[in-house]
Amino acid sequence: MSGGRGWIRLIPIAVLVTALLAGVVTWAQAGSIQRDLITKSQDALAAAGLPAGTVSFDGRDATLSGFPPDKALRALEVVQNVDGVRAAQISGDVIPVAPSPSPSPTTTKTTQPSSQPSTTPTTTSPAPPPTDKAGVQAEIDRMLAEAPIAFVPNTARLTPEGEQAARGVAVALAKSPATFRYRVTGHVARGPGGESAALKLSRDRARAVARILTSNGLTAGRVTSRGLGDTRPAAGGEEDRRVEITVV
Repeated sequence: MSGGRGWIRLIPIAVLVTALLAGVVTWAQAGSIQRDLITKSQDALAAAGLPAGTVSFDGRDATLSGFPPDKALRALEVVQNVDGVRAAQISGDVIPVAPSPSPSPTTTKTTQPSSQPSTTPTTTSPAPPPTDKAGVQAEIDRMLAEAPIAFVPNTARLTPEGEQAARGVAVALAKSPATFRYRVTGHVARGPGGESAALKLSRDRARAVARILTSNGLTAGRVTSRGLGDTRPAAGGEEDRRVEITVV
């Protein structure tokens, strides 16, 4: 029994000795790493032609001191790039490095004979899309004047050119402010079917254009349609058969 109790008393001593040995080994390894980093840093500073200074380490973190203020930032950059260094800081005064002025672009002047026109291409940036109500309405009116939305006679079916014109307007309106709403109004000329037939055809045409707008970028909540039949003729002829798009 006494021998067993003596063995038990030796266990804490063995654990303490092991811990001390591990600490000694860790300390020795840390000291070796620090000495290695100091040597690498000094070699790197010498290779960069920097004046002598002091580099110390706490683990892998470097502290630089004793460098001239105008060389300190360069020394810091060199040490930070040393393999194994985790971080670096400067102890002492530092003179910030002024940014080098950007070189002005070199312009070369060329002379051309007076009889030869200049061939230098000129580029013009496209104007941004309008963002005000009046500007958007003016753009709609311009597009419809250049390419009216046309239909097959006496039907609500768009011609290929008319469908292309409607899609072009839809793409343009999709870039306008999201708060803008649009009303599509159909107009037709007086026909043999009378007022009721004209009203129905104008409504169907307005709905056909509204569907193209909502399928090409505009949400359904931003587009309404109505038909006014032949109640608001324009100047007569083909202008009576028209579709108007208005910002509301």
